[in-house]
Amino acid sequence: MAGRPYRIAGLDWAVLWDEAAGTHVYVRDADIVMLGGRILFAGRAAELPAEYASLKADIDGSGLMAMPGLVDVHSHPATEPMNRGLFDELGSPGLYYSSLYEYMPVFRSDAASKPDCARVAYAEMLLSGVTTVVDLSTPWAGWLDVAAESGLRVCLAPMFRSASWTTTNGHTVTYSWDEAGGRRALAQALDLIDAAAAHGCGRLTGMVAPAQIDTCTAELLQDSFAAAARRGVPWQVHAAQSIVEFHEITRRHGVTPVQWLDRLGVLAPHSIVGHGIFLDDHPSTPWHTKTDLAVLAGRDAAIAHCPTVFARRGYALRDFGRYRAAGVRIGIGTDTYPHTMLDDLRLAAYLGRIQAGTPDAASTRAVFEAATVAGAAMLGRRDIGRLSAQGRADLVLVDLGHPMMRPAIDPVRSLIFSCDDRAIHSVYIDGRQVVARGKVLTMDYQAATDRLVAEQARIVGSAAQRDRLGRTADMLIPSTFAIRQA
Repeated sequence: MAGRPYRIAGLDWAVLWDEAAGTHVYVRDADIVMLGGRILFAGRAAELPAEYASLKADIDGSGLMAMPGLVDVHSHPATEPMNRGLFDELGSPGLYYSSLYEYMPVFRSDAASKPDCARVAYAEMLLSGVTTVVDLSTPWAGWLDVAAESGLRVCLAPMFRSASWTTTNGHTVTYSWDEAGGRRALAQALDLIDAAAAHGCGRLTGMVAPAQIDTCTAELLQDSFAAAARRGVPWQVHAAQSIVEFHEITRRHGVTPVQWLDRLGVLAPHSIVGHGIFLDDHPSTPWHTKTDLAVLAGRDAAIAHCPTVFARRGYALRDFGRYRAAGVRIGIGTDTYPHTMLDDLRLAAYLGRIQAGTPDAASTRAVFEAATVAGAAMLGRRDIGRLSAQGRADLVLVDLGHPMMRPAIDPVRSLIFSCDDRAIHSVYIDGRQVVARGKVLTMDYQAATDRLVAEQARIVGSAAQRDRLGRTADMLIPSTFAIRQA
């Protein structure tokens, strides 16, 4: 579409942004015109300006719905695809069933497997309608190039920390501190963030991301927060993400993780708390205060809500509607495999309703906003996560004729609660088509998956070398069913 406008004509439905109302709205019989990565027009076909009316339609929109691309505010593409089939039921009972401390180091992807892990995750995101993703990874060779190759709008968040964690017994966690190493890693992360901003593809940005509240010194958290402010980029840290971490922070400082962040002065409108589940009033972490939610709202800090990974462990945010009602901004992240964003929207709605005991707690509109305009705002963007004139041309076309979309009396509801990514027809990012009829155009998804199968077999085969008790993968992860040999 370079050099001339690109027209999608006669869409049955479109989810467009109403600036005056400050919300998404449905529009029937709509046209969208794009040029140079921006939207020139998005509205009713009957209101198409004369200058565009003579344009030949590049896409016949009949039978399709256009909606804004989804914004994934928390993911780990370089590692999580490696864990498919491994972590579905794996957790340490003595560590409240978390898999963070004992098992993730055993099966973590290595330098050789990270490029294909990332390709698989990026492809899954594209196929589920994601156009912007926050990629929280430890730096790896070729990261910027693979991110650019994907066609996604990628916010690189190179993680760094002052300490590593381990468990030698399965019920306590120890920390090995290297403060100088944490400072060096911060400097490397800032260099990567600057390189992302300067990358020629124009779709890479950066985020400052100290890895975890319990693995970073107070000084590293504060200095990284200041560095993010100087660069005008967001800042995100994993916090209130495990019961172990909650107890560790209260033991060290006598306050909850959220209160510790507040005491350090690192909660602000450009701050994102990764997960933020275990507050002082959560049933699993009762504390003598009941102020964490109000602290988050008062500082206008945001939460990256990733329901799948915690549901897998038997935990849930309490609850989506309560956080929003308190004034806490929430975005949605995939975090774990599979990187299918629509799954997380559906699960966020269902878990929010179960926790609150009412369907009003997490409406379709609320979870869709969390994955679009709210997520975009967390990244400091008003030109993505919505379809409106002069915004970036990041959009998704949904096949309304897919049997699981029909009847589509309310197509966004049908997409989230009935059809999922099966109906994702096409995806455009910066006006460039990156998915066509359910096929990723920018990367060879199948080939990356084939290579990842071999890479997982290699890592699984050497698991005993990294396990604290020398256990093999078969011992750690028994097969669902016995394998009959004869």
